[in-house]
Amino acid sequence: MEVYYLVFFLSLFWHGSDGIMWSLAPNTQKCLKSELQANVLVAGEYDVQEVPGQRVDYIVRDSKGHILSQRESITKGKFTFVTDSYDTFEVCFFSKVPPERRSVSQDVTLDLKIGIEAKNYEGIGEAAKLKPVELELKRLEDLSEAIVQDFTLMRKREEEMRDTNESTNNRVLFFSLFSMVCLLGLATWQVLYLRRYFKAKKLIE
Repeated sequence: MEVYYLVFFLSLFWHGSDGIMWSLAPNTQKCLKSELQANVLVAGEYDVQEVPGQRVDYIVRDSKGHILSQRESITKGKFTFVTDSYDTFEVCFFSKVPPERRSVSQDVTLDLKIGIEAKNYEGIGEAAKLKPVELELKRLEDLSEAIVQDFTLMRKREEEMRDTNESTNNRVLFFSLFSMVCLLGLATWQVLYLRRYFKAKKLIE
């Protein structure tokens, strides 16, 4: 079975909605991969073109192979999950057609909402009996928290990269000094060896 990958590089400053549609060839697999932080809500809605005698399955999993959502023989539906840790997650769609059956490609539509866009604020407002202004303030508060978390993550990554650069520079410096010492030692040994050799051959005094 052929495998196709589509990689999404999500913005650090905004967790939005990514809708995509593609044609899934018979007996192939197509996956969408993305790196996500911990405690991020992901909501997906899919729509698969129905073709008699053909079947499409989907699975959502992380880089360790843990299955977060899975369903067989799909047409329309939704899925949601919350990430446990920073990891790479993928949503894969599989086409399965019997070999004796004439097959055609199927159109697949997937709408992914990540972060605050995946939250159902209408439901939250109804449950908490919030006014429209209060609900909008709640949404802005969540957006502000997401931006602050992204800045914190960027600062942490910058510190990690700086520490890695400093460590690499120190290692390169020590390696250069060690190489120079080895070259000087080898040159000195060669001079002393040749001096003894020429003296033994009475070429020099």
